[in-house]
Amino acid sequence: MKELYDLIIIGSGSAGMAAGIYAGRSKLKTLVIERDRPGGQIKITSEVENYPGILHISGEELGRTMRKQAESFGVKFLQAVVESVDFTQEIKKVRTVDGEYEALAVIIATGAVPRKLGFVGEEEFRGRGIGYCATCDGEFFTGMDVFVIGAGFAAAEEAIFLTRYARKVTVIAREPEFTCAKTIAERVLSHPKIEVKFHTELLEVGGDTVLRYAKFIDNRTGQTWRYDAAGQDRTFGVFVFVGYIPQSAEYANQLRLDERGYIPTDENMRTNIDGVYAAGDIRPKELRQLVTAVSDGAVAATGAEKYVEQKKERLGLSDEGTPAAAKQGASFFDDALREQLIPILKRFESRISLLAILDESSDWDGELKAFLTDFASLTDKVRVEFLHRGEDTAREKEINAAIFPTVAVLGPDGTYTGVQFHGIPGGHEINSFILALYNAAGPGQAIGEDTLSKIRSVKKKVNYKIGVSLSCTLCPDVVAASQLMALKNPLIEAEMIDVARFPDFKNRYSIMSVPAIVVNDDKLSFGRKSLEELLELSGA
Repeated sequence: MKELYDLIIIGSGSAGMAAGIYAGRSKLKTLVIERDRPGGQIKITSEVENYPGILHISGEELGRTMRKQAESFGVKFLQAVVESVDFTQEIKKVRTVDGEYEALAVIIATGAVPRKLGFVGEEEFRGRGIGYCATCDGEFFTGMDVFVIGAGFAAAEEAIFLTRYARKVTVIAREPEFTCAKTIAERVLSHPKIEVKFHTELLEVGGDTVLRYAKFIDNRTGQTWRYDAAGQDRTFGVFVFVGYIPQSAEYANQLRLDERGYIPTDENMRTNIDGVYAAGDIRPKELRQLVTAVSDGAVAATGAEKYVEQKKERLGLSDEGTPAAAKQGASFFDDALREQLIPILKRFESRISLLAILDESSDWDGELKAFLTDFASLTDKVRVEFLHRGEDTAREKEINAAIFPTVAVLGPDGTYTGVQFHGIPGGHEINSFILALYNAAGPGQAIGEDTLSKIRSVKKKVNYKIGVSLSCTLCPDVVAASQLMALKNPLIEAEMIDVARFPDFKNRYSIMSVPAIVVNDDKLSFGRKSLEELLELSGA
């Protein structure tokens, strides 16, 4: 029999986290389904200074703290992608790539994603100079010129953040003034490394493998002007911050949406279906800020608590208690993280191996060896074997090793699973590393028959190389999806590559954004991709 939750929260942004905290405190048996790491849009905000009671905190840290708080109240978390929902019955169903989950009530807090502007060259140079996440990609533009498109809070805040890396930041705003709070507008206007051009629009960008020029227009006079990259790198960056698109497509056939795709609610966050609530940026609202998202989440959870209590009484359901809180540490292999990892590692059904081929020319061989040795000390289910490059060419050939150092995952029978890591999987990639081992050792993630059939339909060899940075919040999804495909089909390989440690790989494909997906060492794509989209890229 499937486990029945009181409440499922879809999304782990500020609204979802607040809902989880309130639901957990109310003793609701709660599951949060998160596509990314916790925090939503706030996790790509470098500094949070406008939340009451907090003088200064990074968005990333705030997201982690909110998750810990929710976990302390017994809230469970699942990292998965929602494929569809069924809200037509008493018991609400949420289908993910990992299986189906049921609850008496659901809160949708999936937020919104950056909107594209539509200028010439935007699609062509996405990931090669065009970006939408300063925190993810800002470092790629160290010492270069950067243009920020937009006049709202996000554009202003990220323009300031980008001054950490860029030689100069130019804000391009079609409006006559900033549309955000005057305090942050004044910080931008007074910053010595920022120039602001109002009444200006971006018409076109162009180049070859990377950006070389951009064309702009003064929307009052019609006069155009052109920027050409100069300097040693002869390229530059463009970051677009012009609003967001609500992530509501999965609910269009179930819930009423407004003309822009947002989910309307009443003041208690109720949608047009009983037991289904919406909170945060997925709703139509005037102010899209952390403080309003948190308020929405609290209101939605309070309403859901009352609904669930009434529903249980009517259906004759009894409380089974709340799950024990999980402990999660924020730093790598500290006591808290060990406490979190060991129970997961104990679930491994079979003993698997990691084959590490070190490279003496690398300046981080020792760090990699120490990481793997420390990790292996946590469990007897993972054995680590170290070789040096060239020491056993037959073994290198078995795992198709082409980039060194490398760590290959070997299955219970000692054969290569198709999964390799190039780099030390810290930061956000620790999750994809553990998940790959869990899937290799078993029992692994639950996976639907349709998804499994799609993976096994690939009948030719496919190699995915996923370029990541450890600060990227979008990368783990792509890495985990490609690795799952490799573990389910021997014709598929998936390699995680930390672009900061492998500059030759970065330069070969002119990578200036992550995640960067290279298929069969030829086809290049950027951005978050679902498993189905990865299959499409393979051409299978």
